[in-house]
Amino acid sequence: MTMADHDRSSPVLWIVIVATVLFSGCSGPRHVYFPTEDGGLIFAEVYGQGERGVVLAHGGRFTKESWTEQAQTLADAGLRVVAIDFRGRGQSRGPTGSTDRDEGVQYDVLAAVRHLQQTRATTVSVVGASFGGWAAAKAAAMIPGEIDRIVLLAATVDEPERLTGRKLFILARDDFRGEGELRLPEIQDQFDRTPEPKELVLLEGDAHAQYIFETPQGDRLMREILRFLLEP
Repeated sequence: MTMADHDRSSPVLWIVIVATVLFSGCSGPRHVYFPTEDGGLIFAEVYGQGERGVVLAHGGRFTKESWTEQAQTLADAGLRVVAIDFRGRGQSRGPTGSTDRDEGVQYDVLAAVRHLQQTRATTVSVVGASFGGWAAAKAAAMIPGEIDRIVLLAATVDEPERLTGRKLFILARDDFRGEGELRLPEIQDQFDRTPEPKELVLLEGDAHAQYIFETPQGDRLMREILRFLLEP
């Protein structure tokens, strides 16, 4: 269609076009991508239109699609959600020549935080599961004060003393590592070393991180995350 064709279009046609554009963006996630500070490129899905932003950082065995149900629940609660694929997963990639897909993953979280800030989110929080929580904590330590709240779902933290903002540590009480070692003692120690404000929530069972959503504790896990992100 030429510019002249546009000029001759009827008002009714323009109403149909505008309505199609507006409502097509509400039927599902919007696909976006953005660069990282170290030269990578991260692909993500955006849910919701809220002013308060949330980054979802998946566990090591997952991808951004694993958050679909939770992301929609958060969006329905009025939040704007960005679920990312870490470098080496999906179409996301690290800098050219990079061979270790886990090196620099904190920049992937940081890029999502920046995307929300640049699209006028009033606050940004992060929910990180296991590996994703470890990466999220590393990102939060790089930008103290910029992440409003962080949920660490069965995640360990390298430098808990450097975490600012509100922190929620949450995991299943009997979550074991592959070698049969409980995760709770290490996470409890890191929680104790983390500055206030903070809270630790223990769920029943032995499921790890995002797998909890598939158990009878899944509804409670979602309620705890929603409460933490939405409370004043």
